[in-house]
Amino acid sequence: MRKKRFVYLPIDYHEAIERLEQLAQLAQRESQEENCYPYPITEREQILIRLYSYWELGMTPQRFYQKWDLTREDMALICSCSVQTVNGWFNTSRRCYPPTAGHLRHLAIMDFLLEDFETIPKPLLERLFSKGELSM
Repeated sequence: MRKKRFVYLPIDYHEAIERLEQLAQLAQRESQEENCYPYPITEREQILIRLYSYWELGMTPQRFYQKWDLTREDMALICSCSVQTVNGWFNTSRRCYPPTAGHLRHLAIMDFLLEDFETIPKPLLERLFSKGELSM
């Protein structure tokens, strides 16, 4: 039997946040059994997926480079691409390709981490960084 999914329609941010707060209050009253996989897709998850789908998170390489004192090699590492690709973003030639939405998202997330690292709760940081070994 096919799973019923929701239709992707534009979503009002304020209405979505308000509804998520209501759902959080209801969830506090109802304790769900943990480790029940796969997790069901409830109204809460549907709202979060829609918010994320329309989220235009991005920062241009030029803006990131102006804000942070780093090398293009650092930017390539952040964006998981080559230095030549990063150099192309700053080249005025018509032959170069612009950064992808993925590159812009990497830069925006890194900007957020550099700005707000200390305000992120430790358990969340552990979830973010415990997936792989960090080597310096």
